Amino acid sequence: MISIRSLAFEYTNGLPLFQNFNWAVSRGETWAILGPSGCGKTTLLYLLAGLKFPASGEVKISGEQITRPRPQSGLILQDYGLLPWSTVRENVELGLKVRNFYGPDGKHTPNNFISKNNTETWLNRLGLSEVADKFPGQLSGGQRQRTAIARTLALEPDLLLMDEPFSSLDAITREDLQNLTLSLCAEKSITFIIVTHAIEEAAVLGRKILLLGTTPNDKPYIVENPNAGSSGYRNTAEFHATCEHLWSEMQKKDITA
Repeated sequence: MISIRSLAFEYTNGLPLFQNFNWAVSRGETWAILGPSGCGKTTLLYLLAGLKFPASGEVKISGEQITRPRPQSGLILQDYGLLPWSTVRENVELGLKVRNFYGPDGKHTPNNFISKNNTETWLNRLGLSEVADKFPGQLSGGQRQRTAIARTLALEPDLLLMDEPFSSLDAITREDLQNLTLSLCAEKSITFIIVTHAIEEAAVLGRKILLLGTTPNDKPYIVENPNAGSSGYRNTAEFHATCEHLWSEMQKKDITA
């Protein structure tokens, strides 16, 4: 589904983050991108989202070179991105309203290709029906993140990108939303990529883990983690061994989480 070939990227007056970097993701896979601040995790996510563009090389999704944000890709950020003056329901509807105004190809061709019933479906699925008429300031952090997830899934994406979405939540809420996200992605066959700096979160969520380190990143280091997301995996010896392996590999790369 995703093909990155010969990618090079650097910020103005900065050191290159990627140099001749290649990476591929198959449809329906769940990935975690792990590494410390400044290693290029979020930049890579923004390149996939069409919010930043390579200096050279190419980023393709489903065979299409990314030159702008892709309508079938959903992006969820740490700060939720909710409109504080809009209710939960209005925030969940927002993406649908924008897409229905511009059309699925981003052009000004108003249509109703996604039913508004999608809003109510996801409000129910994510347990938001009782707070649908409240404003973000009246919600807990978990409810705000559920609202952001509902708004994105209402658009029926085939690719879900997340940038440290659970880092500010308490442990119980974080685990609940991690499990919910994996379940919904599996149900809808959504390709899932999450950026995190936490080893344990990468091991919980990524059946494949892309480890980034000292820049420039010139080749992917991938850790296979096939049982991520399975029931009780967090409490297994395999999970702890994976965490130890990731820590060891990060030390070899002279980086710290």
